[in-house]
Amino acid sequence: MKIIDFHTHIYPNKIAEKATNAVADFYGITPACIGSTEELLREGKAAGICEFVLLPVAAKAEQVRHINEFTLQETAAHPEFHGFGTLHPDCEDLLEETAFIIRSGLKGIKFHPDTQRFDTDDRRLFEVFDAIQGKLPVLVHCGDKRFDFSHPRRLKNVMDNFPRLQLIAAHLGGWSMFEEAFHLLKHTDCFLDISSCMMFLPPKQIVRYIRGYGADRILFGTDFPLWSPQNEVRSFLNLPLRAEELEKIAYQNARHILEPDLTS
Repeated sequence: MKIIDFHTHIYPNKIAEKATNAVADFYGITPACIGSTEELLREGKAAGICEFVLLPVAAKAEQVRHINEFTLQETAAHPEFHGFGTLHPDCEDLLEETAFIIRSGLKGIKFHPDTQRFDTDDRRLFEVFDAIQGKLPVLVHCGDKRFDFSHPRRLKNVMDNFPRLQLIAAHLGGWSMFEEAFHLLKHTDCFLDISSCMMFLPPKQIVRYIRGYGADRILFGTDFPLWSPQNEVRSFLNLPLRAEELEKIAYQNARHILEPDLTS
């Protein structure tokens, strides 16, 4: 079975260990790996993953262009990589940075409201959402009971205001608030990934959410480097799902998002 990992993070080698540990500290966990290109390729391929979606996050506005250029460099060097761009609402010219992402060939935009410290439905981003409707997907970290920035109701508000925007809700739409997210998002058309879920939910509950949302809307992701790709793939393949459901989640849904013209 082909597998695309739709949720990974890497950093330049000189800061990979420091950056990985900073993210792990934010969540109070010990990371399974170091977020370097070499380790992602080694660990991911050992797990049977054939392609990887890179999801960079700029903690500050001045980091945005540099991080996007790093992601472009890595995707150019490694055909297994598909890069999303990062933005920050404090950017001086959000529309120009958005246009750069579109021109560059990056596959979408990633936001992490909790670490970037803004609300998912911050009105400063509305011009971005409007500009990319029908052009690029947006993947948003969703859910953290410690904060309100990424509450799934905020994602629902974005969907209500931008119905043509393709949205992907990370962590089944609400990490640490999975049930609340399910009730808010189950009747929407957003995609959801299952990264950072299998460590926190029993398999039967994950299957309940997958089938409640619909397997056509679910994407596999490991949240590398926080978790081991081999363990995440093993847990995923052991879920009591039908073969066709596993194939959609592992590969087909991701391919539809990354290469819509080839799958339409």
